[in-house]
Amino acid sequence: MKIKLALESAVAKFEQAGIESASADAEILLGHLLNLSRGELQSKIITDEEFSEVEEFEKLVSKRAERFPLQHITGVAHFRRLTLKVGPGVFVPRPETEVVTQIAVDALKASGSPEPIAVDLATGSGAIALSLAVEVPNAKVFAIELSEDALKYTKQNFAELAPEAVLVQGDLADAFPELNGTVDVLVSNPPYIPDEMIPIYPEVHLHDPSLALYGGADGLDVVRKVDEAARRLLRPGGSLIIEHADMQGEAVRELLLASGWRQVRTHRDLVGRDRATTALA
Repeated sequence: MKIKLALESAVAKFEQAGIESASADAEILLGHLLNLSRGELQSKIITDEEFSEVEEFEKLVSKRAERFPLQHITGVAHFRRLTLKVGPGVFVPRPETEVVTQIAVDALKASGSPEPIAVDLATGSGAIALSLAVEVPNAKVFAIELSEDALKYTKQNFAELAPEAVLVQGDLADAFPELNGTVDVLVSNPPYIPDEMIPIYPEVHLHDPSLALYGGADGLDVVRKVDEAARRLLRPGGSLIIEHADMQGEAVRELLLASGWRQVRTHRDLVGRDRATTALA
């Protein structure tokens, strides 16, 4: 089969299934199957070459059309400079979290310490923690994750991308007591969806782990734990960065102000939605 025809067929199926990124997903799947970079695949699209792995491609397309996450099919998620291993049981990092990570990177670089200490609570795949370790190489990075299912992937990512960073399994409420009062930057993308709210996208509510999504009646149960852990861990003047839903900015600000944090501020993501709130200890 010709590459263009295969891609057109895949795009049609994805559009019928309501997938917004139909064209990009089709190309990513075919590139994954043929072990080609995006540039290499584009070259073959231009020349409209034939390929023989038609049946295998159709299976991948059918799986994606059923709204199985693209990253679970390919086994990887791209995040800033990183290529992370992901799969069933681990939260797939989102583009909006890249903005949150940039805030943490900037805070870490501005800490003034020759070896700043960063902590990532509820690290999931390790996206934020590993970005900090790679982009701020003089930093000491610590991360904690509760889920055994997620850790299957997290451990691989840490071993391959930043073996010097510290990863532990446990409840973020009890994280790293040996670091009390010494941490320069604490960042977290905790579960923050209210229990009664069903995410719009099937990829999320059917395939992302519930432990990484839901945060109690108002979505802020784990945010409150992050607040408590951060007050224990951060040094005076240290930075707290918490990702949250776009409608939770005011609630998170009120929560942090009530806990005595200074310079509490909410930041927007690339499409103008409230996405993270920061504060100083």
